[in-house]
Amino acid sequence: MPAVDIPGSKSITARALFLAAAADGVSTLVRPLHSDDTEGFTEGLTRLGYRVGRTPDAWQIDGRPQGPAAVDADVFCRDGATTARFLPTLAAAGHGTYRFDASPQMRRRPLGPLTRALRDLGVDLRHEEAEGHHPLTVHASGVEGGEVVLDAGESSQYLTALLLLGPLTRTGLRIRVTDLVSAPYVGITLAMMRAFGVEVGRDGTVYDVPPGGYRATTYAIEPDASTASYFFAAAALTPGREITVPGLGAGALQGDLRFVEVLRRMGAEVTVAGDRTSVRGTGELRGLTVNMRDLSDTMPTLAAIAPFASGPVRIEDVGNTRVKECDRLQACADNLRRLGVAVVTGPDWIEIHPGAPAPDVQIKSFGDHRIVMSFAVTGLRTPGLTYDDPGCVRKTFPGFHEAFAALPATG
Repeated sequence: MPAVDIPGSKSITARALFLAAAADGVSTLVRPLHSDDTEGFTEGLTRLGYRVGRTPDAWQIDGRPQGPAAVDADVFCRDGATTARFLPTLAAAGHGTYRFDASPQMRRRPLGPLTRALRDLGVDLRHEEAEGHHPLTVHASGVEGGEVVLDAGESSQYLTALLLLGPLTRTGLRIRVTDLVSAPYVGITLAMMRAFGVEVGRDGTVYDVPPGGYRATTYAIEPDASTASYFFAAAALTPGREITVPGLGAGALQGDLRFVEVLRRMGAEVTVAGDRTSVRGTGELRGLTVNMRDLSDTMPTLAAIAPFASGPVRIEDVGNTRVKECDRLQACADNLRRLGVAVVTGPDWIEIHPGAPAPDVQIKSFGDHRIVMSFAVTGLRTPGLTYDDPGCVRKTFPGFHEAFAALPATG
């Protein structure tokens, strides 16, 4: 059965970079993701004065528990949400003046709940233009710690940033969460903090993070489960095609691997082993109603194969996809309609009806890598699909188009 080599997880690489930078000692990250987002993160660390050594298969980071070596830095976060949310939080633990800006796309994305929480903890942080958005400046003098209330209903990254900060505070952090989306990503954060020597206490919606810092370690990055979803969907769409992704199995940290359970419900054959996952197309693709609140990055993947199902596909509780790289819910609806597919949407749901997509249509990417990669799956059964910005896949998978073109016709 053909095995597909999926690049490292963006989410895990970003967290590992923060943890390695904050740890006491030199950490080695094995098989990190090489992409525009992670390049932006490592460039940001370098500007803040951290030493990052890189080889093709591993990165070494000299940790600085006391915070950035630079006392003055200007950091451009590109399009990366993790870069734009995690690095100002890391810088707050240091001593100096740090300015952060980002691309126009990232400037539009919110970070208000996170910056409000940081201010509640005594961080001197100022938004230069729109409140709750980049650009911003942090006048850092360390973080004492204490208790803070956070609304993470828009993005789990707000909670992850504060959890990662906790061990760098002087007295530790107690975080009370009023709402949370994409909860499995927080599970990734807690597991990775454990690997760097920190155990977070949790009681319902309250997280207790002890002070004391992180231990350096060697950490292997697992393949990106969101990226794997396009290849799994390609298998489900084609009778007899089987695709295996090594390195993603029963022990995987990423909740987005649960996308294969959606494919199983639709009729695909799915095998999850300890260290790999396989999906095989059976020729059957049933409609369904599914709540994707906890795996919303794979919502566009499901939307892209939905027209080929035997009945309607309704995806619910994905309002947070409206504040990703673009309004993903609307972008999927717009592109499906361009393909002649019947679609109905609500504030946090989309329903897609069966119907053969029209050929020779240009997909509008909205500058979003996940829109292009998702509709590449539609293109497997729709001749002549093109994209207005095929290169935006460099954000997470620069070689995506080549890898997708190399897929075998069947298993």
